[in-house]
Amino acid sequence: MTRTTARQIALQLSFALNAGSDMTPEDFFDEEYFRALSPESGLFREMPDPEQREYICRLVRGVQERREELDGYITRYSRGWKISRISRTALAVLRCALYEILYMPDVPDAVCINEAVELAKSYDEPETVRFVNGILGSFMRQRQESGDPEGGTA
Repeated sequence: MTRTTARQIALQLSFALNAGSDMTPEDFFDEEYFRALSPESGLFREMPDPEQREYICRLVRGVQERREELDGYITRYSRGWKISRISRTALAVLRCALYEILYMPDVPDAVCINEAVELAKSYDEPETVRFVNGILGSFMRQRQESGDPEGGTA
């Protein structure tokens, strides 16, 4: 399983948890449950190895724990858009990408942005893809201009 596939699984799990599921990231990896999802999506054909599971759980837990902070960045850089107007899929993509940029230094920023844009292409309309790219681009520009590794205050 590639890191891209693991990221897609993390996005799906993050989306489900933000939609009100009471599942934990660990519950998601119950082998019977995970395999039952395979007819729904090819993402679930192969069970993640322990390293991939750790990455997925770390990303999903981090997004859950820092959701308010991440939403603050999204609000700041979305210029005039309220969180409630942004598609749930775009929010999940943005939250995951921002978390990786801010809290997973082992993942290069450019990879986080590229993967977020590619994920958005898989799930949303072209204008949403541009929106996601624009928010992440603005966040990175501010981060570089300010010299603040966290992109300024949320």
